[in-house]
Amino acid sequence: MLESTHPLADTAARFVWWLPTLPLIGFLINGALSVYASAKLGPADPSSDHGHEAHGHSANAHHQPHAADAGHDGHDTPIRHRFAAIASVVGPGVMVVAFGLALATFFAMRGVEMHSPYVNTLFSWLPVGALQVDAALQLDGLSMVMVLVITGIGMLIHLFSVGYMQDDPGYPRYFAYLNLFVFFMLLLVLGANYVVTFVGWEGVGLCSYLLIGFWFSEQANADAGKKAFIVNRIGDFGFMVAMFMLFAHLGTLDYTTIAAKADQLPAGGIVVTAICLFLFLGCAGKSAQIPLFVWLPDAMAGPTPVSALIHAATMVTAGVFLVARSSMLFSIAPVASLTVALVGAVTALFAATIGLKQWDIKKVLAYSTVSQLGYMFIGVGVGAYTAGVFHLVTHAFFKALLFLGSGSVIYAMHRAYHATHHHGDDAQDMRNMGGLKKYMPATWALMWIATLAIAGVPPFSGFFSKDEILGAAFARAHGSTLADATLLGLPGSTVLYIVWVLGLASALLTAIYMTRMMLYTFHGPNRTGAANTPHLAEAPWIMTGPLVVLGVLSLVGGWLNLPAVITDLMPIGPSGTLEHWLEPVVGEATARVAGTGTHLSASTEEVLIGFAVAIAIAGIVIAKMRLKPEVLVSKSASLPSNGIQRVLEHKWFVDEAYDATLVKPTYAISKSVLWTGIDVGLIDTLLVNGSAALTRFLGWMGGQLQSGRVGTYAWMLVLGALLLLRAFARAS
Repeated sequence: MLESTHPLADTAARFVWWLPTLPLIGFLINGALSVYASAKLGPADPSSDHGHEAHGHSANAHHQPHAADAGHDGHDTPIRHRFAAIASVVGPGVMVVAFGLALATFFAMRGVEMHSPYVNTLFSWLPVGALQVDAALQLDGLSMVMVLVITGIGMLIHLFSVGYMQDDPGYPRYFAYLNLFVFFMLLLVLGANYVVTFVGWEGVGLCSYLLIGFWFSEQANADAGKKAFIVNRIGDFGFMVAMFMLFAHLGTLDYTTIAAKADQLPAGGIVVTAICLFLFLGCAGKSAQIPLFVWLPDAMAGPTPVSALIHAATMVTAGVFLVARSSMLFSIAPVASLTVALVGAVTALFAATIGLKQWDIKKVLAYSTVSQLGYMFIGVGVGAYTAGVFHLVTHAFFKALLFLGSGSVIYAMHRAYHATHHHGDDAQDMRNMGGLKKYMPATWALMWIATLAIAGVPPFSGFFSKDEILGAAFARAHGSTLADATLLGLPGSTVLYIVWVLGLASALLTAIYMTRMMLYTFHGPNRTGAANTPHLAEAPWIMTGPLVVLGVLSLVGGWLNLPAVITDLMPIGPSGTLEHWLEPVVGEATARVAGTGTHLSASTEEVLIGFAVAIAIAGIVIAKMRLKPEVLVSKSASLPSNGIQRVLEHKWFVDEAYDATLVKPTYAISKSVLWTGIDVGLIDTLLVNGSAALTRFLGWMGGQLQSGRVGTYAWMLVLGALLLLRAFARAS
């Protein structure tokens, strides 16, 4: 359908290009403020007195880093950045406007029949022979869901950041990076073709490097940013190969055209399977699945609001979005889909085991994110694309709340340590917390809502989305195209049952480690220290306000897609709202995977729901019975772990294994072969120094020949003549 004749052409949707443009404007303004404040300009009159340097100081010279996360010493009254007021308006302001435009576009879409996506073509970008790529944005049910999540959750995180980062010397730079991140994420989800999406894909990778390593003066933070950037490049290689293959076999990279031409690829054939597996490699990198998950826990080096933005609403969900966007391809590649589901299930369980023994409150949430992303991939892997996207949305609600809530806790801890000059204590270690319910009752209540949601306890949002994923995995074991396929010699039905069991086990562990986090943080005696407790208090309203909004969303978010089995028993709202909304995008692909006979009876669904709820409650009860906050001691008094606890605390030594098998050998080869052998030996010694030595030798020879002695020249002339005569004699 032509853009001008589309039902959305005369609505707010025609301004869709403003959605990414607004945060881009914020980036330009805040970036300019940051650069201008950091510039050290000389005096207008060079002959003026240089003794007074009032205008020569960097604007950041007097600013102390924010107490939270940075770990720096600061004065009792840190001086705010001179452009903090402007950045505080521009950074969150562009997000408020973008969210308002997203809402207007959403209501416009609700008022029309969407038989085809609305594509807003800005200009012809790459008209190269058969490759015709437009700079175009696409609006449909899937992209609209993502836009609402990105702008809505992103807006709340920006507002939270105003309080959290208020005293940081890089305040405008922080908001510049944050705005740029949102720009690229919106470009990623709104792109009408794989190329535009890939630009956003690479852009969020760049911004993750900038934000994770925001406090780059500390080596650990800089290394964490580089680690995220490099690991993601591995996955991005797969994304690029998939694009090359798509263009080679279908002659296009536009989503709508690929969806129409997907049937040209033989179902289950090696080509479509390879395309989907390469796409999933990109997804595994961006969404931190085995074996490319190691970057995400290290991303905690950045400010806590950054962790909330990356882990909850944006970058790490990009892989799930890409599988859903490519559903027409995955629906005809059952082996690839089974691979997605199995990798997601293994990742979910593996990360959950690590979360059992982490002490850093943000690391617990980091591995929780890896685990929950595994759940999303189970959903899209078994062809339940709506279920995967549904969990993406509910996860954005409760995980953003958990991260921002942990940020409020860290903020309070740092403020207390700062007031008593205990700067060496770890403000993120749960062993130094305890009993914070008394001092932060609002944060305690809101984080419990998020904990119950992620654990899958009804009626909180995570219960509905988790149950839908597990139910779909169980249902697909019979009558679906996946059940008829094989993976690694195993029947597809067996693989799906394994996925379902792993999902249940992950749900049990999730309930345990999240309850553990809450017990050690908010319950039992306080371990912060008697001198510090008088300074513990709730964060300012600019930080607590977003938590309240996210708490409400975590509580009622499940109503977005109520299952029919529940609405039939309790008429609490319409069923399948999100499913109907996404049906034009993923409905055909879902039906193709589901086939016939995958619909569960009401009694079976009720049993599965009851089993899932029992698992969640059992996890909470187990944690409550086995964990005793009153016997926990502070970090400084804790003894080293041993046995399986040490293994889990060190994350199964995966980083150490990568370091021993990949990093160190690569470094050794680079040092001995590339540097010592090629750079120093071949290039420097042989080519550079060797050519210089040859030139010097030839110069010396010339100097010897040009001695200035007539007798020497005469003898050389005679010798040359004799050589010429001999040569002529031989020739004749």
